[in-house]
Amino acid sequence: MQIILAGAFADRGYATDLVVCNGDGDLKDLVPANVRLVVLEKSSNLMARWTAARADPAALGILGPSIVLPRKISKSLPSLRGLAKYLSTTRPDALFSGTPHLNIEAVLARRLAGVKTRVVISERTHTTSDNGGAKAWRTRNLASAVGHVYRQADAIVAVSNGVAEDLAQFASLDRSRIITVHNPALTPDTAARAAEPVDHPWFADDGVVTILTVGRIGRQKDHTTLVRAFAKLRAEREARLVIIGEARDPTKRDQNRDRLLALAAELGVAQDIMLLGYQANPLRFMARASLFVLSSRFEGFGNVLIEALACGCPVVSTDCPSGPSEILDGGRFGRLTPVGDPDALAAAMAATLDNPPLKADLQARADEFSYNTAIERYVDILLGDPVGPLDPGTAGR
Repeated sequence: MQIILAGAFADRGYATDLVVCNGDGDLKDLVPANVRLVVLEKSSNLMARWTAARADPAALGILGPSIVLPRKISKSLPSLRGLAKYLSTTRPDALFSGTPHLNIEAVLARRLAGVKTRVVISERTHTTSDNGGAKAWRTRNLASAVGHVYRQADAIVAVSNGVAEDLAQFASLDRSRIITVHNPALTPDTAARAAEPVDHPWFADDGVVTILTVGRIGRQKDHTTLVRAFAKLRAEREARLVIIGEARDPTKRDQNRDRLLALAAELGVAQDIMLLGYQANPLRFMARASLFVLSSRFEGFGNVLIEALACGCPVVSTDCPSGPSEILDGGRFGRLTPVGDPDALAAAMAATLDNPPLKADLQARADEFSYNTAIERYVDILLGDPVGPLDPGTAGR
């Protein structure tokens, strides 16, 4: 999403840098030619801790437990010093960041650099759910750090109303300060990407149902529940399941894949499940799938749901916090099921396959999440033009 935003800003004539902690990875080739890629210098972990403490020494009691002193610091903290150096030398008009640790580090970097750069931070996921597996003390201390640092930002953006409300409660922030702007999930080349060919036999028009999901393999996307639901569906009809995505942590990729495949074998559906790993263009698969399913425990917004709708693919999603219900209008454009309930998910999948909605209706719903409207609102926020919170019913459209 940051790559999409950077390219959109550059296309509108703004000199745009994409500032990253790591210059390698699957998305590197997607950086537009008119966006400068800046890879930050890294310091040692000890220097990173000291730099963070020096940025706001009066708040060390607040920042210490979750930012400066924990046994394991964030992966991006060693780039804090490099980000401060970038700000002091480049002096950009605005800095846009996303996710809690990067947001905190963006504000701290501005303090270290002593520049007037406008800092706009964005919350990309349901914060409370994302920290659900953490120890209570860590969640509590992170909330204090988020509340303290976010108040120093020039603007706070959330990708859904659910995320905005959760963030306000989590960090004791004024809800009126948080602006909801839905992600510009549909780019101008969406139709062209959806039309690209797929060289895979399961996506040939052979009359067999192919169910698709797209997302990192891990706790958040809860593919375990999806595999269990698929096994129940498969017991009643011929079908196949394709999973696109990899674990975020490269060291866990094989482990997570093996667990899913072992579960599929245990349930007797291993031959009907295919893991395709990372795919640069999942839209071409969505355009040819019989059904798209999102089984997440939590989301920020759920870009893949809009992408699937735009491709005319019927969708089923868990009613997780937050985003899917906003996108699907409470279930009007795709069935919603409880989180972690394979029986309900299987039933919703079967009902949708038996009575799929009209393709034109799905695409019309996707069109309501306007790319240009979202980009222009982001530009306004970054430039400091007066922007107030949107009404819950029209946020980001």
